[in-house]
Amino acid sequence: MRATVPLAVLTEGLRKSYGGTEAVAGLDLSVPAGQIFAFLGPNGAGKTTTIGILCTLLRPNAGRAEVAGYDVLRQPEDVRRHIGLVFQESTLDRDLTGEQNLRFQADLFGLSRREARRAVAAMLELVDLTHCKDAPVSTYSGGMQRRLEIARGLLHAPRVLFLDEPTTGLDPQTRVVIWEHLHRLRREEHITVFLTTHHLEEAENCDQIAIIDEGRLVVEGSPSRLKAEVGADLVALRTGNDEAAARAVREQFGFEATAGPGGVRFRVTGGAEFVPRLCAELHVPVHSVTVTPPTLDDVFLRHTGRTIREADDTPSVFSEL
Repeated sequence: MRATVPLAVLTEGLRKSYGGTEAVAGLDLSVPAGQIFAFLGPNGAGKTTTIGILCTLLRPNAGRAEVAGYDVLRQPEDVRRHIGLVFQESTLDRDLTGEQNLRFQADLFGLSRREARRAVAAMLELVDLTHCKDAPVSTYSGGMQRRLEIARGLLHAPRVLFLDEPTTGLDPQTRVVIWEHLHRLRREEHITVFLTTHHLEEAENCDQIAIIDEGRLVVEGSPSRLKAEVGADLVALRTGNDEAAARAVREQFGFEATAGPGGVRFRVTGGAEFVPRLCAELHVPVHSVTVTPPTLDDVFLRHTGRTIREADDTPSVFSEL
């Protein structure tokens, strides 16, 4: 009989209101231990508010939540002992060295001098910052500072590490480095990583995704399964006559094709296999063809009627929540 995987995070009917508007609206989540779990949604969707509740920084109006097996309302101190938290904005002391920042964190959690020395050295090595441990944090790059914050969140050996928009403001190359370290720490430290993000490429790195919009859980699953549910590939054509080509695709092949500034666009299962037939039978000169598999933005569009980028551009009363 298969053993049941314990849950790192559990919420049931979780609600949080500000004034008359719900920032979190009846949220149900189950996050198995040992996963990298992404809370994906546009700005103002309720991601940071949820993190605040799970980390005992905010009290919900209704529902319940457990983290590492402890109730966030009845056992907040136990929750705090078993979690690490990296905020969206840096909270490092820039005048202290990297090592001093970690030692200060060790003091806050009551580690003995011997435990602190061992833990600090191990965390600096884990995030490849041993070589600059004696330099002031003010001299660190943005990526180095983020890695140091992750090390600080791990110093007391938490069971769940919460990361709120962990790569905001970082360049693409630095994001890749941060993700390499996140996968490494999950392998070596055997912890659960729970992160919020509105970056689709970050969510692709995760085992499971929960898409949230306007405080509500829209859909949940692995990136591959969610994209597979969308099914069809996006085919984009540039032709000698896009209007005629779109009409031919509709009439000859039965697909809902549209012509616009981006050329002719339609969806078909097995797009790469379909393109040779399309080019052979379409009586309009074809200049270029691209086939794009389903993306997480397509998943968001399917379930909400808009892309996550469009949602990010929509003003929200909870733009910081």
